[in-house]
Amino acid sequence: MSGTHNHDLGELMAGLGKAAVAAASVLALTPAAQKNSALAGAAAAIRARRAAIHAANEMDLAQAQARHLSAARLDRLRLDAGRIEGIAASIEAVISLPDPIGTIDAEWQRPNGLTIQRVRVPLGVIGIIYESRPNVTADAGALCLKSGNAAILRGGSESTHSSAALHECLVAGLQAAGLPATCIQLVPTADRAAVGYMLAGMTEYLDVIVPRGGKTLVARVQQEARVPVIGHLEGNCHVYIDRDADVRMARAIALNAKMRRTGICGAAETLLVDEGCAATHLAPIVRDLLDAGCEVRGDAVVQRADARVRPATEDDWYTEYLDAIIAARVVAGVDAAIAHIAHYGSAHTESIVTENAATAERFLQRVDSAIVLHNASTQFADGGEFGMGAEIGISTDRFHARGPVGVEQLTSYKYVVRGAGQVRP
Repeated sequence: MSGTHNHDLGELMAGLGKAAVAAASVLALTPAAQKNSALAGAAAAIRARRAAIHAANEMDLAQAQARHLSAARLDRLRLDAGRIEGIAASIEAVISLPDPIGTIDAEWQRPNGLTIQRVRVPLGVIGIIYESRPNVTADAGALCLKSGNAAILRGGSESTHSSAALHECLVAGLQAAGLPATCIQLVPTADRAAVGYMLAGMTEYLDVIVPRGGKTLVARVQQEARVPVIGHLEGNCHVYIDRDADVRMARAIALNAKMRRTGICGAAETLLVDEGCAATHLAPIVRDLLDAGCEVRGDAVVQRADARVRPATEDDWYTEYLDAIIAARVVAGVDAAIAHIAHYGSAHTESIVTENAATAERFLQRVDSAIVLHNASTQFADGGEFGMGAEIGISTDRFHARGPVGVEQLTSYKYVVRGAGQVRP
C-alpha cells in the first residue's frame, strides 16, 4: 500500500470521526420527538425508494454470484419486497420504544442533603463493522439514532450498493427532521484497510465498536480493537430434550430451532436428548430433521436411531454450522446436558424442552448463557422478538451489555448530584 494511499484513507477516516463527534454532541441533546421524526422519515424513504433499493441489491447479488458465495451468504444478502418492508417496519418499531436518554434509573438523598440521580446518557460515537446483511445498515443506524449516538457504519464489500441505498434513506430522514446528515455515516470505501483504521486508528473519535458477522471478523475485531467492543464470537446454541418433554412439542421445537433459518446466530447447532426418553423421542426428532434436508451427525445411539445419521467427531460439538447440519448426542439427564453446554457451548442461547418445572428451573439457573429458554425455540434469540424493536446484535460479554443489544444497551449513565452549598468535612 502506498504512503499516499495511506494518508488519503487516514484523512478520510479522521474526517468521518470528527464529523461523528460533532454530530454526537447535537444528538445527545436532541428531543425524542425529533429523533422519532427522523426515523419516520427514513422508514417512509425506504418505502418510497423500494425499486431503487431492490435494483441496488440485484447488483450486489450478481457480483456475489460471480464470486461463488455460498447459498447461506446469498440468502443473508438478498432483499426482496418482503424484507425491504421488514426493514421499514423495524425502524418504525424503534420509534415506538421509549427514549432511554435522560431517564432516571435511581435517585436517593444523602444525610448531608445531597440529592443523587443516576441518569441515562448516550455512549457517544459507535462504530459498527458488519458483513453481508444489508438490513444491519438500517437497524444499526436506527438504534444508534434513537439512543442518541452518532454511528459510523462499515458494511461488507458484498453489500456495498444495498447498504448505500439504505443509508441514503436514513440521511433523508435526518435532513427532513433538521438533524445533521453526519449523525449516521457510511464508510464510503470498500478498502479493507478502513476496518483497521476503525479498530486501532480512531481511538479519539470512537467510543465503542460493535462487530456483526462471522467468527473471523469478530475475532479480528476483539483482537485488534483499541476501544471497547460489544459482540459475540459464536452462536453454538443447544436444544436439550428432557425425559419429561412432550414428544410433539419436542419435535416442533427441535425442527424450528435448527431449520427455520439456519444462517442466524440463534439457530440450534447441537441437539441433546435425555437417555430417559431416547427410546420414544430420539427417532422421530432425528427423522424430522433428516426429512427436512438437515444433515445429522450423531453419537453411536443417534446413529442407531436412523441409518442416514453420520458419525459425529469431537469437533462437531464445538461447531457453529450456520447451515442445515446439526450435531446430536444422548446424555444422562439434565446435569449431563448442563455439563456438555458448559464445556462446548459459546454462552449464547440454550433451550430445554420439559414438562417438569423443577428440571426446567435447574437448567435455567445453572446454564450460564446470555439467553436461556424453557419450551421455546432458540430462534427467539432476537431483539425484535424480545420487544426491543431491532437489535444491533447479541452480546455474550459478561459486562455492560449481555444478550440482545438494543436501544437501552447502547447507553451508559452519569451521576447528577445537587447540593445547597455542602463542602466535605
